[in-house]
Amino acid sequence: MRRIVVAVVLLAGVGCASAPAEAPGLAAIQHIVVVYAENRSFDHLYGLFPGANGLARATPEQTTQIDHDGRPLPALPPVWRTGTREPDPRFPAALPNAPFRLDGPPIDLPPTVHIRNLVHRFYQNAEQIGDGRNNRFAAMSDAGGLVMGYYDGSALPLWSWAREFVLADNFFMAAFGGSFLNHFWLVCACTARDESAPASVRARLEADGRLRRAPDSPASALQGPPHLLDGDFTPDGFAVNLAHAPYQPSGIPPAAGGDPRFADPARHPLPPQTMKTLGDTLSARGVSWVWYAGAWNRAVADSARPGGERQILYANRPGAINFQPHHHPFNYFARFAPGTPDRAEHFKDYEDLLAAIDAGTLPQVAFYKPEGALNEHPGYTDVMSGDRHIADLLGRLRRSRLWPTLAIIVTYDENGGWWDHVPPPRGEGWSDRWGPGTRIPAIIVSPYARRGRVDSTAYDTTSIIKFITRRFGLPPLPGVRPRMGDLTNAFDFSQAPAP
Repeated sequence: MRRIVVAVVLLAGVGCASAPAEAPGLAAIQHIVVVYAENRSFDHLYGLFPGANGLARATPEQTTQIDHDGRPLPALPPVWRTGTREPDPRFPAALPNAPFRLDGPPIDLPPTVHIRNLVHRFYQNAEQIGDGRNNRFAAMSDAGGLVMGYYDGSALPLWSWAREFVLADNFFMAAFGGSFLNHFWLVCACTARDESAPASVRARLEADGRLRRAPDSPASALQGPPHLLDGDFTPDGFAVNLAHAPYQPSGIPPAAGGDPRFADPARHPLPPQTMKTLGDTLSARGVSWVWYAGAWNRAVADSARPGGERQILYANRPGAINFQPHHHPFNYFARFAPGTPDRAEHFKDYEDLLAAIDAGTLPQVAFYKPEGALNEHPGYTDVMSGDRHIADLLGRLRRSRLWPTLAIIVTYDENGGWWDHVPPPRGEGWSDRWGPGTRIPAIIVSPYARRGRVDSTAYDTTSIIKFITRRFGLPPLPGVRPRMGDLTNAFDFSQAPAP
C-alpha cells in the first residue's frame, strides 16, 4: 500500500533515536499510572485552551473541508443519522464550512449529552489527514459535518488539572483509526496479524492505497456518507479495525459445550499473539505492573455464558455495564491465556485499583481503562461523565500517601473521528505504515510536573512506552518511533529528593 500521508512537520523538543541516560531525579518517580480514555481529538476538547496550539492557530486550508473531487464544500455536509443518509434535525442543514461549537448556539448540546458515534477506522483516518491538510474529515466520515464540532472545554474538570500541571499539545495517537489498534500500540507498538483471515474481512484498495468506493457511493459528500469496501484487516492480513480476543471476555461468546474461558474458535477470533509487549519487558526486569479495567470481574463472569444474551459486554441498557473487550489488549496475547499465573497477576478490576491506592500498594506501573459509561466514547456515553470520573481518580491519587512518588499520564486512545488541525509528523523516525494519526489530548500530572505549562514536544502513544522504558531501564520495543519524545520534557526534577 502506498502511503497516503506525506506531509513533513518538524516540531520542537523531540526525543533522540538512541536510549537516553536517565534524567536527573527520574528515580523519584516510583509509580507510573496511565489512564486511557476514549475517542476525542485535541481541538474537539482543548481547542480553546489558553496558550495551546488550538483553533485560533488553524489555517483556512486546514479548516475548510473539501469534497471528493478536491473542491471546497459550499457548506459542511449535513450531520447524518447513524447508518443513514438522513440529516439529524438537531443540527442546521447547512453549517458553514468551518469548526463549530457543539455546546453553543444554535446547537446547544452540552458535554453531558450523548452524541452519535463517528466512523474512526484505519484507512478513513489516513485519508482524512491526507497530505497533512486535515481537510477530508467531513467527506470521509459517516457523520458528515459533525466531525468539525468542538466544545468549550473550560467547564470540564480535567481542564483544571491541565491548567495546574502539563497539557501536551503535540501528542498524537500512535496509529490511524480506532480503539483496537491503538490499544495494541499502547502496550507493544505493534499491529496484530492473522494470515488466515478470509478475503471477506480484508479491505479492498485502489492502486494508491485508498479504500475502493462501491458503485453506489455518493459522488459528493453533500449527498451522503461514502460507501467504502472496507474490512477489519489489511489485504496482507494485519488487524487494523477490529478483531475479537481468543480469550474471554471477548466479542465472541464461548462455543456451546466448549471451554467457557475461550471464544468459539469456529467464529474466527484473532489467534493468540506472541509479539513482545511492554508487559514482557517489565516482568523480565522484575517491575510490578497491572492492567486495571472497569467492570473486569463482572465481565469475566458474564462472558462465560455460551450463546446467551450478555448483560455486560457491549451492553447499553439501564442497569447494565458496558464493557468493551477490544479495550483490553493484553487479553489477546498467549502469555496471558486463561489459567496462566501472568493473567492472575496482571489483570485486575477497577475496585482493585482503588484498594491499592488507598493501601499504598500500587504496582510500579498501572494502566487503567474505564468501563464504557465512563470512558467518554461518543455514541454510548458523554464527555462529562468520564471527565468527572477521571478527575475524581486524580484527586484520590493526589490525596494518597503515594502522591510524592507518582507520575500520571491521562490521554485518549484515538480521536474518534473528530477533526483536528495539526498534521501528524511524517518522515524517517517519525512515522511508518501505521501512523501516527490525529492529535489527541494528553495531561501529565505529578509533583514533579512543570506547573501550568503547555508542552509542545512531539509525542505519540509510543512516548508512554519510551517514558516507562527509560524510567525502569528496560530494553526498547522495536516499534517505538525513535524521534518522538519520551515525556521527560514535561517534568522538572530540580526539587526531586535523592533516590
